[in-house]
Amino acid sequence: MMAELIPKRSADSETTITELMIPAYANFGGKIHGGILLSLMDKAAYACASKYAATYCVTVSVDNVDFLQPVEVGELVSLKAKVNYVGNSSLVVGIRVVSENVKVGVEQHTNTCYFTMVAKDDNNKPTQVPPLVLSNEDEVRRFIEAIVRKYLHKQFKAEMDAAKSSFDINREISKLEGERCIIDFEGYSDEQTL
Repeated sequence: MMAELIPKRSADSETTITELMIPAYANFGGKIHGGILLSLMDKAAYACASKYAATYCVTVSVDNVDFLQPVEVGELVSLKAKVNYVGNSSLVVGIRVVSENVKVGVEQHTNTCYFTMVAKDDNNKPTQVPPLVLSNEDEVRRFIEAIVRKYLHKQFKAEMDAAKSSFDINREISKLEGERCIIDFEGYSDEQTL
């Protein structure tokens, strides 16, 4: 039988990682690779979730990674993470990414994203995490938003699975009208349908 877990606050999980963006992180256009930023976000999510759960945590999914602004070489990037939601063994970590040009003192919000993590025990099995104490209206809103994202993700997955299983090219082909594609494979061509 598991011991009763002591509830924690979102503030108990707050984690900030700041890193200098070096030339090795840049693409040919001189901007920082999105993959570098994703890797840093994953580290921040892990640190935050593990700090809260007091155990090893793994990434299950990532939602809403929209890069709003480019990040330049020489800027400092800060990833501010905290737990927004907990389930039985899962945690949703919200991460706000801010880049700072220290020469001119300008900060810009580059993206916000949500990592779903699962806490693991010493046998690599999912393990229960402490309940989350919601201390203000923003924390209640973030918790509810995580529930809505979870519901919408399940709904979207079910719809995609249904679409895949019932796919019929002759029924679906009209959806390609106006798209920038050319159908060119044996037994089918654009002339048959468009």
